[in-house]
Amino acid sequence: MARPFWAWRRLSLSLLFVFIYCAPGIIAEKINYNLVHSWADKLGLELFSLGDFITRRKEVQESFKEAKVVTRQGGVIVESMAKEIEMMMDLKVSAVRRIMDTAENTALSHQNDMADKMFSYYNAKSMAEPGEPTPPAPTTPPDMDDQIGEPLIYVPPKVLVLEPSPEFQNTPVNFSVSSVHVPVNVFDRASDVIKAIQWSENLDQIFRDNYKNDPSLSWQFFGSSTGFMRQFPASKWKKDVPVDLYDCRLRSWYMEAATSPKDIIILMDGSGSMLGQRLDIAKHVVNTILDTLGTNDFVNIFTFDKEVSPVVGCFEDTLIQANLGNVRELKEGIESFKPKSIANYTAALTRAFEILEETKINSRGAQCNQAIMIIGDGAPENNQEVFQLHNWRDPPYRPVRVFTYLIGKEVANWDDIRWMACENQGYYVHLSDTAEVREMVLNYIPVMARPLVLGRHDHPVIWTQVYADLEDTKLSDYLWEIKQCEEQKADVLEYWQVRDRMLEPNEMRRREYRRMKETWNQPVDSNVYQFMTTVSMPIYDRRENANITEEVLINEALWELQTRETRIANILGVAGTDVPINDIKKLLSPFMLGVNGYAFIVTNNGYVLFHPDFRPIFQGYILKPAYNSVDMIEVELLDDDRAARDFNPVLMTIRDSIINQSTGSKWMLVKNHFDEMKRVARVKRQYYWTAIKNTPFTLVITYPERYGVSRMEPRTEQDIHRTYITGKNIRSFFDGKRWKIHPDWLFCKQTNKTFRTPETELLYFVDRMSEPGWHWPSSRSAMPPEHAAAIFCDRQLMQSLVFDARVTKWFSNNTTFNARDKDEKRHEFKQRFGITVAFLATHSGLTRWHEFHSNMAEQPGVGESFSQNNKRAIDEIWYKRAVDQYFVHKESFVYSVPFDAGESGSEIIVTASNAIFHNESSKSAPAAVVGFQFQHSAFYKLFHNITGNACAVDDKDCYILDNNGFVIISSRVHETGKFFGEVNGAIMMRLVEERVYKRVIVYDYQAVCFESKTEVNASNMLLSPLFHLLRVSKWLLHTALWYIVQLMRLAPGVAGHYNDVYMDGNGTEPEPEPDDNGQTKNTAWLRYLTLHRTRLKSCDMQRELYMLYNEKDNVVYNMTAHACERPFVVLPIPNSNLILLVIDQLCPRDVAFVLNVNPKPISYPLAPNETFSCYKHVREFNRVRPSSCISRHANESNIKLCGKGCTIYANLMLLLLSHVLSRLL
Repeated sequence: MARPFWAWRRLSLSLLFVFIYCAPGIIAEKINYNLVHSWADKLGLELFSLGDFITRRKEVQESFKEAKVVTRQGGVIVESMAKEIEMMMDLKVSAVRRIMDTAENTALSHQNDMADKMFSYYNAKSMAEPGEPTPPAPTTPPDMDDQIGEPLIYVPPKVLVLEPSPEFQNTPVNFSVSSVHVPVNVFDRASDVIKAIQWSENLDQIFRDNYKNDPSLSWQFFGSSTGFMRQFPASKWKKDVPVDLYDCRLRSWYMEAATSPKDIIILMDGSGSMLGQRLDIAKHVVNTILDTLGTNDFVNIFTFDKEVSPVVGCFEDTLIQANLGNVRELKEGIESFKPKSIANYTAALTRAFEILEETKINSRGAQCNQAIMIIGDGAPENNQEVFQLHNWRDPPYRPVRVFTYLIGKEVANWDDIRWMACENQGYYVHLSDTAEVREMVLNYIPVMARPLVLGRHDHPVIWTQVYADLEDTKLSDYLWEIKQCEEQKADVLEYWQVRDRMLEPNEMRRREYRRMKETWNQPVDSNVYQFMTTVSMPIYDRRENANITEEVLINEALWELQTRETRIANILGVAGTDVPINDIKKLLSPFMLGVNGYAFIVTNNGYVLFHPDFRPIFQGYILKPAYNSVDMIEVELLDDDRAARDFNPVLMTIRDSIINQSTGSKWMLVKNHFDEMKRVARVKRQYYWTAIKNTPFTLVITYPERYGVSRMEPRTEQDIHRTYITGKNIRSFFDGKRWKIHPDWLFCKQTNKTFRTPETELLYFVDRMSEPGWHWPSSRSAMPPEHAAAIFCDRQLMQSLVFDARVTKWFSNNTTFNARDKDEKRHEFKQRFGITVAFLATHSGLTRWHEFHSNMAEQPGVGESFSQNNKRAIDEIWYKRAVDQYFVHKESFVYSVPFDAGESGSEIIVTASNAIFHNESSKSAPAAVVGFQFQHSAFYKLFHNITGNACAVDDKDCYILDNNGFVIISSRVHETGKFFGEVNGAIMMRLVEERVYKRVIVYDYQAVCFESKTEVNASNMLLSPLFHLLRVSKWLLHTALWYIVQLMRLAPGVAGHYNDVYMDGNGTEPEPEPDDNGQTKNTAWLRYLTLHRTRLKSCDMQRELYMLYNEKDNVVYNMTAHACERPFVVLPIPNSNLILLVIDQLCPRDVAFVLNVNPKPISYPLAPNETFSCYKHVREFNRVRPSSCISRHANESNIKLCGKGCTIYANLMLLLLSHVLSRLL
């Protein structure tokens, strides 16, 4: 009976244990607080000992003891940087001014030359390189061109040798000549075009001279009013876009130089006759006018029938700034417009004049040129009374110009609408086809330029907003369409392979999340586009009179060509040169601002020219819809817990001071997001700003208060020349290959020399400094206009770099581990942690590293991946985080793994970094950051060895999280790199509630959203017999194709051949599967064959990011677990940015509840028909108008050129055909 008794006793004890654990109110702790505390301490000790030995941090700190710490003078720094930029920009202005002078003189001297239509020039789109095949000459006589009435001319393309140039992003160029780009809508053999191409070839000499005087010049160009652009150096036009949309006259640098700022109201006829093709043409006219406007212009569009209505309801009775976002909103509004009834021209004109008058009285808008653009198919009267009341008060001036666009082929009442333009210093055009719209619309530019030309001597200097070189904003929509098509194709191909598994909910969510992540990819630095600003200047025709030939109405039915002399004021074009944003950044000396310091430039409109948080692209290669109208207060986020777009008045005051080009400074507490907008830091920063003279730009610099107020520099006795005098070879400080310098910083540069790598360039100058007669250039920029120095140098940066190289030379040398005990210890660490590299980065941009090989022999190539991906020193994430962590705990390392690293399936690398500060008296400054990389699997093994099997059982989960809530260690490797809120949202919420983590909301005012795109456009349906004939033809074609497909299915040989040639090799199209009743299953997968089109929209989003509370002796770390009321213990891991979290997994939780750091759209309180653009417009910010405004001239009334009247030509064949058809039908 003994065995049954003991069995019964064991069973009783087990039941009692279960009862005690599960009974309410009775606590049975499963997580031992003291045990977890010992784990955290052991982990901290092991990791710190590893980092301390591998990085030799004490030795590094000792190396910098000879340096001194000085106070950073922000006001002096910003003034110095602004002066450097001003000098560089003056150089560019001088070059453009020389182009302008030469062009005006050359055009005047060649005014009597005859146009040579066989003139051969370097056409950027058709010129050939040596050996490149050229198109054969036509063998048959070309047909007559219907539009010009002359035989088409064939001129063989010219051959030119092109060589890649590093100064022009390795674009093949030729520095001897210029090349010419002609838009697709311009005929290059037209008399006025080819004549301008002829005389402008003489600009090549001034292009070459400019480049010789200033080799830092980028592209120089002359944009002609006839449409072509001459560009130096010569290069081929890129052909990686489907259609060449480029027209220099539509670029901001041309438009803003050719005309002063404008207030424009567009009036679009909404009468019932504006249907079909007329509506298509009218919308094209509106869109083209909008394309000619820039950020200094203001505009609105009204349609008028019986009533006058804005195309965007919330823009009523006002003018809006013509930035990309607002222009896009107007284009979408006009696209949905449908004509209704009779047009009331009187009401429309009255409304337009009243708005323009109110705008001027209230000092809104551009406060310069004003114009009304009328688009219609004829006016019933000339509305003279309206013009007399509003526009003829101060003769001979007309404060508001009127431009009229008559739409339609058969129009009779053209005289009234032409009269409106001619009597109000405007221009009239007649449009009967969409192909001529662009050229005809652009006629308004020379008219608005007349006051400039009549002034003769005043050539305004224009600096543009930032833009992507050569790119058209329409290309973004095209690329997004292509992206959607690619995704649809990928879905179809995937279904053919995996079938119904693709429709599983988890699989669908995974695919949707992956695509959303792609849209969140907003790189700050990208090589896809080159961003720049351009300085430009108008070029005037110096002639006062010219002979013109025009059609004159002799009587009611007869037109005659007549030549007469008339007064003119023509603009020849615009001269300009590009200034790449990267070239400006190189003058900013980021070394002087230090880690987490930065500079940015603000325009007169408050927009940033560049900024560390300026993110103009998404998906990695698509320009955002409103990429270049990012306001400075949308990137400088104050840490004040205000709602979205409720901007702090203090920040608004600072913004006003900046755009008014004042000089000032201010401390502010801000939120800085970084690392793909998944991490955040709350920083108190100092701001300094001052104007860049003779430009609309203001330079702003900022750096953190904690460690930015001081910086480190070498003492006088460590000067480079004194080092040479002591007999030391500076070149030896840069021995070996285990070092890099910051690739984007300007250390020294010789403008006529190029180098394979920045390191090669540096060594060249190190050798130059040892030569007799070396002297430091007084400035990194050259003084204007023609005294460009051959060498640019940053003396302070070079002095610090050489000092850092000297005192850290030992770091990359293996001989530091010569001692046997250290060598054995190194081998032990290598075996235990899989260490790959130790590294050092200094404040002067120098990076050194030391590889750890798997055996004693040195392996070539080890560490190469580190040096390629981590050569930006103080700009690397691990550098910035280490310096911030220094003020949490001085002797601590920052550990990190790549985001979502566990999903990659490859070996995960852990990066650890520690900041080295140099202290002198009461001052301290960051000198360097040391660190190392090791294998994540070894880290996990260490964690497992310390915790034993306690974290391997089913009832506990153990995590190591970083200071932003991302998983560093988990028992499930695939969770590595994930945000912990996605793994266990309930516990993450508890950590926030208990003040372990703080939630920080960050607003993204540069986000992109996607809205459904409808294809309905009634204007495309021509309600005529031709439309019905088209429908019949399409039906016949579709029917024929259907029968062809059926025949292919019935003919195995044909179908097989079709599959071999056209189908994907991985599979064939799936056939619908029958169910048990023999019926075809529901093909749910077909929805993936339907392209759900969306269009890009600017929007605001917010992210909820997290950071550890850095309070000392946080009480939460003393709290024990308490059954399921508090089913976890959390403790900091000493000397690190990590916490250890142990969770009781047996406690119930809501697995559906998750927290993430993904962006979420912000919902603003919008009215029923209000859009996001409307919401922003109501809260628009202050701006400063450009200093130049030339809108009137007393002699302009003498110019009578205002457009030609229309003629109706009878086509006898069409008349005869119409007569026959009328008889037959």
